[in-house]
Amino acid sequence: MNKPRLSFWQIWNMSFGFLGIQFGWGLQMANMSAIYEYLGARPEEIPILWLAAPLTGLLVQPLIGYMSDRTWGPLGRRRPYFLAGALLSSAALILMPNASALWMAAGLLWILDASINISMEPFRAFVADLLPEEQRNRGFAMQSLFIGLGAVIASALPFILTRWFGVAASGGGAIPPAVRFSFYTGAAAFLAAVLWTIVTTREYPPEPELEIAKAPSRGMVPEILEAIREMPDTMKGLALVQMSTWMGLFCMWLYFPVAVARNVFGAPDEKSPLYGEGVAWAGICFAMYSLVCFLFSFALPRVAELLGRRTTHSLCLICGGAGLLSVAVIENRYLLLLSMTGVGIAWASTLSMPYAILAGALPARKVGLYMGIFNFFIVLPEIMASLGFGWVMSRLLNNNRMAAVIAGGVFLLIAAALVRFVKERRAIPDVALGAASRPA
Repeated sequence: MNKPRLSFWQIWNMSFGFLGIQFGWGLQMANMSAIYEYLGARPEEIPILWLAAPLTGLLVQPLIGYMSDRTWGPLGRRRPYFLAGALLSSAALILMPNASALWMAAGLLWILDASINISMEPFRAFVADLLPEEQRNRGFAMQSLFIGLGAVIASALPFILTRWFGVAASGGGAIPPAVRFSFYTGAAAFLAAVLWTIVTTREYPPEPELEIAKAPSRGMVPEILEAIREMPDTMKGLALVQMSTWMGLFCMWLYFPVAVARNVFGAPDEKSPLYGEGVAWAGICFAMYSLVCFLFSFALPRVAELLGRRTTHSLCLICGGAGLLSVAVIENRYLLLLSMTGVGIAWASTLSMPYAILAGALPARKVGLYMGIFNFFIVLPEIMASLGFGWVMSRLLNNNRMAAVIAGGVFLLIAAALVRFVKERRAIPDVALGAASRPA
């Protein structure tokens, strides 16, 4: 099928749901470690309590990818999953800040992450479904734009509610009101943004050669295993890049908020007012890297056109690694915003360049399945960190939260080096940018 080129606003509408999805991720990343500590978790326990995020992704995304490839109904192929995930995620976001025990918060995180993955995975396949090849750079960059914008707002919400609306930032050792109301706001935003995409974007019916009823099937598990065995070379190379990248990012998300509270603000424990201030400022830091992600997403397709996708992604990851390493020598809270600028550049590229490189190497009938399998290389390092980083923290790093953040920077630099070994299948011209992409 020769897919028609879509206008800027059509690409905007089809990507808008990512704004809501990022409210779920952004609130979780900026606040969950602190929530766990409010509920009594020790530093070495935090990684295992985060196990829900990668494990649900490992299980849910290939399943949803396989199912959405074979779905067609009144809402189309991918949109039923957008809606189901948004409804479940919004409910989990409302319940999360009301958890009164560690086991409740950990259980709700499992539900929240599974639900977000139900919505998110089909959005990646949505770009390949609806856009011609020459517009895919722009489609994935638009998703990065909304991810950045959503994360800016979500990460800064507790700070905004405290400074502008007078909502208390400290709960006397309990989950603060500012965090609770941020999660309620995120629930509403998640559902509204996904509904916008569902209402404004229609899907193309399956092509005759891709008809759902005619698609041969030997069962879900055999097909997933076969797809893994037959992974394109491009995907194999990107797998190593993704694993190192997400190991670095996971280290940052696990420990950056509590590291800022203790190492920069000097909070002695989670009951100190300085702890709440530090966690709120870490949210501002996360908002900063998300703002940079948002702004850099406008330039990213042009940079990729000029330098090639692989070179662009490698340079962006170097910026992120340098940003996290610089945290080691920073004592002024405002200088942390400069460090987060580098992280934001890396984040924008991580959310778009690997998918743009991968999309042209995938068979059309299995785009959803392969996008789900590609998620393995995000969640496997996170599972490794969840299961093993607690031991590293207690035995090797002496529970130094800032050392864990610095380790994240090292992993990003390793990923930058690995990009150079990725075999990109071909350059895809980006007519929307007025020129053709040259080989990376």
